[in-house]
Amino acid sequence: MTVRRVLLVRPRGFCAGVVRAIDTVERLLERHGAPVYVRRAIVHNGHVVADLTARGAIFVDELGQVPGGGLVVFSAHGVARRVEIHAAKRGLRAVDATCPLVAKVHREVERFVAEGYDVVLVGHAGHDEVVGTLGRAPDVKLVARPSDVASLVVRDPDRVACVAQTTLVPGEVDAVVAALRGRFPRLRLPPTDDICYATRNRQRAARWLADRCDTVLVLGDQASSNGHRLREVASDRCPAHLIGSITGLDPDQPVGIETVGLTAAASTPESLVRAAVEFFAARGATISEEELDVEPTWFPTPALPA
Repeated sequence: MTVRRVLLVRPRGFCAGVVRAIDTVERLLERHGAPVYVRRAIVHNGHVVADLTARGAIFVDELGQVPGGGLVVFSAHGVARRVEIHAAKRGLRAVDATCPLVAKVHREVERFVAEGYDVVLVGHAGHDEVVGTLGRAPDVKLVARPSDVASLVVRDPDRVACVAQTTLVPGEVDAVVAALRGRFPRLRLPPTDDICYATRNRQRAARWLADRCDTVLVLGDQASSNGHRLREVASDRCPAHLIGSITGLDPDQPVGIETVGLTAAASTPESLVRAAVEFFAARGATISEEELDVEPTWFPTPALPA
């Protein structure tokens, strides 16, 4: 791919929840040494997982792989209630690195269920965040699209509440909520939006890029929900591609492109962005960057065992 100009945009890359989760594992390794076990990928990026593995983190699929009394971190995506109970029964030293904005959705689910509502979660089946949220209370129902609403079975159509996966496209959620309201006019929603600030900001930045570029490259893992959403919102305006790193660039991409836009998913390290910039700069491209929003949000790390 021959490119004349690369346009970068901020905000991009790590959000506050990702920084908090990675920082949690790093601090535990510094304080306790290896091994520190992590249930599932701490964030959805293979480069981050590989880096922490090299430092002594051990990633496991389930708690049964952690020795009794072991130190284990729950990932930023959150876990089902049964996972917390299992950890306590096995005497594991569990540290919860769930993103506070995901934990907010968990509390909403628990509150709505306690108040006697059937809860509907708008999300993508199988995603770690969705699995954890579905497991916060019994009988939470999952819908992904408006067409799913017709088949919902609820106890009382006047007592239905809705929450959402934090990394979706707002318009995607709005369409499902409209369908839910059409069937359940007294639908309850959380007092504040579930789509997180970082998701909204990065999607807005991706649209801005797409309006100014011939193609957009989103650096992000194939497991990253927000990475796929960035590609989708950019592709509404120009060709867009999700790649794990610049080495994953398709050699058959068109040559002679005037301007490439470059952004990164919320779990993508800035080092991958810099590598992409160096790749294009070494081939003669000019580099420019714009900052659309400043993100002052910061989350403290959870309490760590002594």
